[in-house]
Amino acid sequence: MNRLIIIDGNAILHRAFHALPPLTAPNGTMVNAVYGFTSMLLRLVSDLSPTHLAVAFDRPAPTFRKKLYADYQIKRPKMDDGLAIQIPLVHDVIKAMEIPVFEMDGFEADDVIGTLCSSHTEDMDQIIIVTGDRDLLQLVTEKTKLYMPTKGLSEAKLYGIQETIERLGVVP
Repeated sequence: MNRLIIIDGNAILHRAFHALPPLTAPNGTMVNAVYGFTSMLLRLVSDLSPTHLAVAFDRPAPTFRKKLYADYQIKRPKMDDGLAIQIPLVHDVIKAMEIPVFEMDGFEADDVIGTLCSSHTEDMDQIIIVTGDRDLLQLVTEKTKLYMPTKGLSEAKLYGIQETIERLGVVP
């Protein structure tokens, strides 16, 4: 079975940062998000046995939505500096593991994930999106599922069509 796992890098990194206590490297650099992200990545590979794996990230450049509507995400708090300094470290881990990263200026990771899903529906038997972002439930199909952490990083739920209907009251 060809199974593609697409990780919403920012969502899982953010979740890891807030799920774990502050951890530091010997030089004092914060690494709790790096540790949490890497632990979850290894568990996903073990539990879900992907044949293909990718990570999508947001870029710091303004998105097309922000250009269309200046107040887009205006209430979203600024990223914590302790998390921001860990993003390059997570990129280093992913690069060392030879996992492809997909990101593009002007687009959110959600847009990239949607594009990856639609472009691989023919060649994959199953696509699993790993995220904490409920907005991505709209991408669920017979072939595409959503794997969403429910308790820190240790528990998750797999959402198919029926689970999405039960959660949201609408068909994805």
